[in-house]
Order: sequence, then structure tokens, then C-alpha cells
Amino acid sequence: MATATKNFYDVLGVAKNASADEIKKAYRKLARQYHPDRNPDDNQSEAKFKEVQEAYDVLSDAEKRKQYDAFGSANGRGAPGGGWTTFTTDGFDLGDLFGGLFGNRGAQRQPAAERGSDLEAVVNVSFEDSLRGVETKIPVEIDTACSDCGGSGARPGTSPIICPECRGRGVKAESQGLFALSQPCPRCRGNGAIVEDPCPRCRGTGRERRTKRYTVKIPAGVKDGTRIRLKGKGEAGAAGGPPGDLFVVTRVAPSNLFERRGASDLVVEVPVTYAEAALGAKVEVPTPYGERLSVSISPGTETGKLLRLKGHGAPKLKGGGGRGDLLARVRVTVPKKLTKKEREALEELQKVSREHPREEAYS
Repeated sequence: MATATKNFYDVLGVAKNASADEIKKAYRKLARQYHPDRNPDDNQSEAKFKEVQEAYDVLSDAEKRKQYDAFGSANGRGAPGGGWTTFTTDGFDLGDLFGGLFGNRGAQRQPAAERGSDLEAVVNVSFEDSLRGVETKIPVEIDTACSDCGGSGARPGTSPIICPECRGRGVKAESQGLFALSQPCPRCRGNGAIVEDPCPRCRGTGRERRTKRYTVKIPAGVKDGTRIRLKGKGEAGAAGGPPGDLFVVTRVAPSNLFERRGASDLVVEVPVTYAEAALGAKVEVPTPYGERLSVSISPGTETGKLLRLKGHGAPKLKGGGGRGDLLARVRVTVPKKLTKKEREALEELQKVSREHPREEAYS
């Protein structure tokens, strides 16, 4: 048998003879302090918030408070000062059985706060905008609280009522001899309240689908598939829970000239003639920022050689800023048509050439 004891007066930090105003003031202070909206993703604060809510539900009701004080002191098993004790055995909740014996006057069940779902949206970005950064607006469809009923699910001017079947507890106890088996109330589905007159707009769900437009700053240096997190812009939480997050995924259009390599390097292909590759030359290389840089082609350069131009690549998203490098990849071109003089020159070169590439490769 396991026993869990809690003193509602201690939970709110008030004396047992505290007035109703003192209890309300203490509750409001603690509710603000531990509210899930102020402490997202904090399980301890969420548990404390529920504990404070449970204590206030009992102590703010004169009849429940009287029952609580009497039960905690007369039973001999309550906490000092009138604590509330729940006994469980083998998975059965005896608190439900005792609640039935004493008129089922326990605190109304509060739905558990749940964090809202995360959302994902895609934004298309040109290659040029991915390098310089851009601010854009994106439409996102989300579930929000109904604008007519404010999220209650009840027709405007009405309110949900305490479930008459479970009397607001959210659970029903089926007596089985000495024990009682607790199950979620089938009428209110464990919420403790029902909507008799549903809101016409949301049909009693308390939610409606809306399209919101969010402004998102795409930082310079993003690449295809970069995820940008907008905290708290996802689906709304349930029962006071915090909202989820929105993740914006960038889809960067490919460039005709440049390709990404790694986090921030760019590669550009530089065609050179056979003569330039053999004799060496100075050639111009375009950068993605509209500049043209002069680079030296060493005599005997082969196709595929990379020439590194430091600091002319894509902006770095991490590591303190700056840019990556631009890699100029040499491609030796072979003429498809030759003039008479070009052919004669190549034939003469072939006669005097000392190169035997196949012999060197196969030996």
C-alpha cells in the first residue's frame, strides 16, 4: 500500500485560518509564477501549477474546505493541519471510493496542460537571396482559439457546465466490493465539463482553422534544407499549455554558375584552352557578388585542379561570421573544329612531343 500526503494550506503558503481573500491572493501569485506560458517545457513548474490549482479548487469553496478540514483531522491519517491523503493499492484508487462515501465532494478535475504541436512551413529562396539574406512573409495554417467563443466551445453568452455524470471529477468509480475502479467519464471524456449549446462557428471544438502570416528573417548563408525555428508560433496549447514552435525550411534555387560544397564553400567551373593550360595564363573568375578576380593558371594545369579564393564563398551561419572560400575548378577545353593553321600546329606539336601518357599510366 502506497500513501501520498499533501497539505493544501502549505501548497498555497497560507495559514489554516486564512481568509478567502488571503487564499485568493496567494493563489493568484503562485498561478502567475508557475503558469506554463511563463515556464515552457518546464515539467516541474507544470506540476507545481497543477498542485496550486488543485489546492485552490478545494480551499476556495467553503463546503469543500469544510469537508477537507474535517476529513484530514478526524480520520487520524491526514497530514498535520488537515492534509489530504489518497490511498492506492494494486492500481486501484481508493480516493474515488472514499469520495463516493463522503458525497463525492473532491476537487473538480482540471484537464492536464498540453504543449501545442510543432508546425513546418517551406519558403522558396533564390540563390542570390540565400547569400545576402532576406526578410519575407509566409502563410501558415494553424488551429487557434475560436474567435466567437474564445475557445470554450460553448455558444457565445453561454458556458460549459460541470458534467452531471461525474460531477466535474472527470472520472467515474465503479464499486467492486471494498475497492473502486476509476475510469474516464464517458460523457465528458475526462474533461469534467460538457458543452450543452455548442458554438456554431467551431461546432463545440473551441478551435478554428486560420491562416496567419509570419514575418521570417532568412539569414545570409542558408542552404537548401536549412531549418529556422520560430519559437511559440506553432499550434496553441491545450488547457493553458504553451504553444508549439514553427520550423521554416528553406528551399534554395540552384545557381547556373555556382554550387555549394560543405557549409560555406562555393565551386565555380573555369574553362581554359589547351594552350592556356599547357603554357600557363592569367584568367578571370566570376564571384557570386558580381566581382571578377584574376587567378594564375600554372603551366601544365590539368582538368579538375582547384584554385582556392579565400573569403569569396557563402556567408557562414556559424563560427563567428565571415565567408567560406570560392573554389575555381579548372576545365581544359578541347576544340571541336580546327582551322588549317591550328591543325598544322597541333600536328607539329604531336611530332615533337615527348609525352607518352599511356605508357606512364600502364607501366
